[in-house]
Amino acid sequence: MQAEEEAQFESFVAARWVHLVRTAYLLTGDPHDAEDVTQAALAKAYRSWRRVSRMDSPEAYVRRMLVTCNSDRFRKRRVAERLTGSVPDTSVRDHAGAWVEERGVLMEALAELPVRQRAVVVMRYWEDLSEAETADVLGCSQGTVKSQASKALAKLRARPALGRIATRNEGAVL
Repeated sequence: MQAEEEAQFESFVAARWVHLVRTAYLLTGDPHDAEDVTQAALAKAYRSWRRVSRMDSPEAYVRRMLVTCNSDRFRKRRVAERLTGSVPDTSVRDHAGAWVEERGVLMEALAELPVRQRAVVVMRYWEDLSEAETADVLGCSQGTVKSQASKALAKLRARPALGRIATRNEGAVL
């Protein structure tokens, strides 16, 4: 890789690292796995940066790599996800504490979704991608995105704790 391309890649990583790790966290449910998946995706992007950087949206391509790297974790070996009964590191019971608790409930619910459904929910509702963009990132049809989103949202709506959160927070996706 030439120095100019390497500088361009470093700039991309510096600008998008936090966003990509956050997306990976939503896909994996674990901060350490999120960093591993992000690093794996960026390593793949680095190897083909000349081609990736010429695309209309290099970030969309790297996001797709994130989803693929996360799926690869499950193909290589079954990753055991351990859910806890309470949110770790909760703070004082104030407004911010309630937000942390709500986020923990949502993360637990996301962790229980199958990998593909979780990816659809994260891309559509957290990353705010359209159905077409989500289908492109996941490498599937728009119909698959719609059906997976429908199944995932039905599972999430069936969780009483999420229903209480949605009632408290009008305008929530659920």
